[in-house]
Amino acid sequence: MEPLPIATLAGLTPADVSLRFYDDRMERIPYDEPTDAVAIPVETYTAARAYQIASEYRRRDVPVIMGGFHPTLVPDEVSRYCEAMVLGEAEGVWAEVIDDLRHGTLKRIYRGKRTDLSRVVVDRSLFQGKRYLPIGLVETGRGCRFPCEFCAIQSFFERSYRRRDIGAVVKELESLQGQKKLFFFVDDNFAGDIQAGKELLPALEPLKLRWITQMSINAAHDEDFVRRLARSGCRGVLIGFESLNPDNLRRMNKRFNTMKAGYAGALANLRRHGIAVYGTFVFGYEHDNRDSFDEAVDFAMAQDMYIAAFNHLTPFPGTPLYARLQEEGRLRYDAWWRDPRYRYNEVPFTPGPLSPQEITDGCVAARQRFYSWPSILKRSLRNCSDFFMLRNYLPINALHRGDISRRNGYPLGDEAWSGPLLEVA
Repeated sequence: MEPLPIATLAGLTPADVSLRFYDDRMERIPYDEPTDAVAIPVETYTAARAYQIASEYRRRDVPVIMGGFHPTLVPDEVSRYCEAMVLGEAEGVWAEVIDDLRHGTLKRIYRGKRTDLSRVVVDRSLFQGKRYLPIGLVETGRGCRFPCEFCAIQSFFERSYRRRDIGAVVKELESLQGQKKLFFFVDDNFAGDIQAGKELLPALEPLKLRWITQMSINAAHDEDFVRRLARSGCRGVLIGFESLNPDNLRRMNKRFNTMKAGYAGALANLRRHGIAVYGTFVFGYEHDNRDSFDEAVDFAMAQDMYIAAFNHLTPFPGTPLYARLQEEGRLRYDAWWRDPRYRYNEVPFTPGPLSPQEITDGCVAARQRFYSWPSILKRSLRNCSDFFMLRNYLPINALHRGDISRRNGYPLGDEAWSGPLLEVA
């Protein structure tokens, strides 16, 4: 999908600054193309590759600026591979970064403060000619107030939530109508403020959009909210169920998942209004056992989820989970995200009752069961309330089915890259 942070930075860059954008996921980077500076957004999973790219530019005496979640959460590490870092939200300090570049006074650290979302300007012109999925990514709110132990969002945004101005959201959506058939509201939690959401949703109805988002399950118990979701064009939601075990949910500070009628009642509300569900589950908490994988798959199949993810628990740096596992001496790597031995689908900590390999094997087996052809066909019968969603159901499930083997054991950096990494003196 289009990387929305890049479009946001482009929208904040003065018109007299020439920009080029390269997406390492789908094209080669022309390292020798003349440039005055390079900006790289870094997430934990992309850190190893980001350091390789930065080294290529710094070898050519091009200053590198890094920002995003990973630099904000582990600044001491990231500062070794770049000339400057933007910590926190970039919108409030990006103009200063550009001005310092003009005058040759680039600082080592820029600390972005909590941004007034009315300042967000999105410029997608850099994406022209690139073969992204035809999905329009739009931000309507930012952050999440829930204290889930494993989640980096609560650390980055300090358990806060802000809703973007309704008029600005509508204006952006109107500018994209006709270009996109489906919109993805990329909010960390669309239900971060349910009352504010209820005020936004009626403004979306006249646009006749079809959209999906991600939200916490507590909102699915609010009949009025779910009704407004459906009326405004919502066709699917990603919900983190995480576990069926209440002891696990308590450990991860996610007891709100079991409120009111629990999962079944929330899913019934969504189904009644024709809203499909992408359910996510994690394994590796202390109360998981060998039966946990099948129990999660059985539940997801019984509820006929549109798609589902069955992943091992990942301790991201800067989260309470990472701090706890580090204190308990259960981390298997000093920094799994930049360790060349680490591979995708590997559990980077000692989980407890189950071994790391048992967790990995259980997750792969769960995906294989859920994305078996009998399961795909069965679930299609309950996911046909909207023709567009039904038409895309088979290709999306087939894509997830293929990813089971393609991603397993994948390295995080480029193994063909010769190195070495260049660190700041």
